[in-house]
Amino acid sequence: MSIELEQRCEGAEFLRTVLSTSNINLSDDATCKLAQHLQLVIDKNRTVNLTRIDGFEDGAYLHVLDSLLLISAFADAPAGPFVDVGTGAGFPGIPLAIATGRKALLVDSVGKKAAAVEEFVQALGLDKQVEVSNARIEELGRLRRGRYAVVTARAVAQTNVLVEYATPLLKKGGRLVVAKARPAEEEIEAAQRAARICGLKYVSRETFELPDDRGHREVLSFERVGNPSVKLPRAVGMAQHHPLGV
Repeated sequence: MSIELEQRCEGAEFLRTVLSTSNINLSDDATCKLAQHLQLVIDKNRTVNLTRIDGFEDGAYLHVLDSLLLISAFADAPAGPFVDVGTGAGFPGIPLAIATGRKALLVDSVGKKAAAVEEFVQALGLDKQVEVSNARIEELGRLRRGRYAVVTARAVAQTNVLVEYATPLLKKGGRLVVAKARPAEEEIEAAQRAARICGLKYVSRETFELPDDRGHREVLSFERVGNPSVKLPRAVGMAQHHPLGV
């Protein structure tokens, strides 16, 4: 990607101010990389439909800050890499990789999105830390069983479906961290039932208000504490069409 990224930190100070509203304080280098990623997304979005958010200010709140609200849930997770399911334009995966320093696998089944995120990773110099895949999550669950400390997902699917997707990938003690807007109680209850089937435990529910009435967010966390009572992963599509916990 032919972009002189060293000249693209002009939004870093604004981004630092945005993050400070949630007491998120990162190094100058990390904040610069977050700003660079957001600008890369905005530029790419002119030719590839990655996101409906097309301005830096809105993106700072609704992509970068929104992504980093998940970071507190990493504190109780074991050491090791994480997987971001349905990464889209690289959110929350790239910001979380930058902020935590953990190795990451960013997954999106849409090829053009995965290809764009791979471009961002290369341009940001994160290729030794961050891997991108457009494989089906069920297939990754078979190939990379128990390798990950955290699985993240932001506005991807119903939580009970995400519980099923995450289980094969998580090591014992690993965490599934899900970001939602206003999940219905029925969704939470279905997720808890699915968690019991899958050997996960529902451990926390944090709530956040984005500045300037930009939205309500909830971060749900589940811990892998045992083995599933069904064979996972199931065949591709089963989790969505015949979800556990309903």
